[in-house]
Amino acid sequence: MNNPMKVITGVNTRWSYANVWEPKSIQGSAPKCSVSLIIPKDDVETVNKIEAAIKAAYTEGASKLKGNGKSVPALSAIKTPLRDGDTERPDDEAYANSYFVNANSPNPPGIVDADCQPIIERSEVYSGVYGRASISFYAYNKNGNRGIACGLNNLQKIRDGEPLGGRSSAADDFGSLPNDDFLN
Repeated sequence: MNNPMKVITGVNTRWSYANVWEPKSIQGSAPKCSVSLIIPKDDVETVNKIEAAIKAAYTEGASKLKGNGKSVPALSAIKTPLRDGDTERPDDEAYANSYFVNANSPNPPGIVDADCQPIIERSEVYSGVYGRASISFYAYNKNGNRGIACGLNNLQKIRDGEPLGGRSSAADDFGSLPNDDFLN
């Protein structure tokens, strides 16, 4: 069964702000797992699939988007999840020449490696890895806010990447220091 609102991103999608192991509440909101998916602008196939899925979610959710109004607002007039990293995050190098989508779910996603084996070790998944994401788009109309949102289904880690967020590893911090004999 083909779901026009579901997309599997390309292998060069980078994960940022990866909170994928257990739902967390942000400012009192319902707890969710979430990830920012950074998609290179040259991954035209993924970008086109996301744009088509957003249009499908808009069509599917027309009655929800209409709400009590007389008509459905134009797609260009509502919030959509595909955003331009060069415009919205100009000071963040990781988002340069990329689009991004913030995906979330009340439940943890399934997480597998390149061979589709479950990843159990939490340290294997961090902000900066590259991989595919299974995401679904849907319409929402809540408290006067209308738009298309992105749900997080599953993640597949393809390869490691430079960790994002400026955090260094313990090996980086201590590996180049002399091993002083502190007992003398």
